[in-house]
Amino acid sequence: MIRIAIANQKGGVGKTTTAINLATALAATGMRTLLIDLDPQGNASTGLGIGHAAREYSSYDLLLGEATVAEAVIHTRVPLLDIIAATQDLSGAEIELIDVAERTHRLKNALDAAQEQWDICLVDCPPSLGLLTVNAMVAAQSLLVPLQCEFFALEGLSQLLTTVERIRGRFNSDLSIMGVALTMYDRRNRLTDQVADDVRACLGKLVFETVIPRNVRLSEAPSHGLPALIYDHRCSGSEAYMQLARELIGRLPQPEPRPEMAA
Repeated sequence: MIRIAIANQKGGVGKTTTAINLATALAATGMRTLLIDLDPQGNASTGLGIGHAAREYSSYDLLLGEATVAEAVIHTRVPLLDIIAATQDLSGAEIELIDVAERTHRLKNALDAAQEQWDICLVDCPPSLGLLTVNAMVAAQSLLVPLQCEFFALEGLSQLLTTVERIRGRFNSDLSIMGVALTMYDRRNRLTDQVADDVRACLGKLVFETVIPRNVRLSEAPSHGLPALIYDHRCSGSEAYMQLARELIGRLPQPEPRPEMAA
């Protein structure tokens, strides 16, 4: 199972919107997709129409060892897309995990036991670099960073990259950065173009070619409990996320060819 953490310690950069719509797009291609909501705000869960009453088990229970992946998973209305929802209990998980053995590997250990059930797993991280995000980075093979096209876009990115290096050195040497996705792009704003150019000059091919525009339909969709790709698949935001999913698939590790059977 391919595991990708979607992280940026800055809030309001379109991280959860990216997680929901990429997961939907990947499921639409036929990939069995698991989305893990690791943000105490639970916006990814709400955005997929998972009410609080339906969250019998959550990512909190998963981290505390009180539920398995199979027990915590919820089927969404999107075919082939499952989610492990978040509840407010998750906000206390970092304190509760302080004295727990292998506290940085709790998510990895839980996912290792469920390897064959899904093709790909996306983890929506909270807007911080705390223990929840560390768990996601330890469990993942790669990192996708949504980056807002605004003046302070690169502020804090160096801190995130430093954290990635520390995770590589101490816990997960295989962790790589799959790419940076530029979000909230506004063609009417010249500053947006300047920021996008600066980011590409700094990070080169790490930056996806696709940019996600500012789009009202992307903002409206969560209030209906639907991904934008289902709420309005023809809007510019949905089309951009479908294109981003195609780019992401192109960067995924290719499966090793099966040895030919002897005649």
